[in-house]
Amino acid sequence: MPEFAAATVRLRTPEGAVALPVDASVELGAWAADASGRLVGPDTPDPKLRTALAAELREAAADSRGRGPVTALSYVPEPRLGELARIELSALVADDTYPALTVDLLQRYLAAPTADSYRPPEAELRTLPAGPAVRVRHAYVRDVGRDGLGTVLETCAYGIRADETWGLVLLTSWQAQAHTDALCELTDELAQTVRVTF
Repeated sequence: MPEFAAATVRLRTPEGAVALPVDASVELGAWAADASGRLVGPDTPDPKLRTALAAELREAAADSRGRGPVTALSYVPEPRLGELARIELSALVADDTYPALTVDLLQRYLAAPTADSYRPPEAELRTLPAGPAVRVRHAYVRDVGRDGLGTVLETCAYGIRADETWGLVLLTSWQAQAHTDALCELTDELAQTVRVTF
């Protein structure tokens, strides 16, 4: 199979999601103002909603851009509530340390407990149209204050082995724990839509 540079990777954009500009040539302020206007709609009487959503989208785009994913989406099914989840699709390419990319390696990478782990990761093997995969659910504690309290960030990820030299990671992350089941289900559906062509 050809190397990653020769591949085209596609992912379905769910309803209520906006593609974040990961290309550095896009000016984030103007983009965010336009995107928030499209999400909120022209008939929204509250300009503060449009302004707040634009600020959140600008921050989301800058955050995702810093990781350099293939594509990134902000999932905003209810614009008045802001971003519910972030969805990113990234490439992993084999190197001298790991010359072959395997599902086992993807599992070790995605399911490794960290000092910030809130609970042990849960991993299971799957088969997707784009290749063999591992699905990992994980939760982390971020921004821990002096009182020891922090914010729980939940993730549902798929490590997909496209071929022996590269793979993909589909990662959905969120803080709204009441939506965990629905967001894991959304990630499962999106994983089925990942396509690689050459």
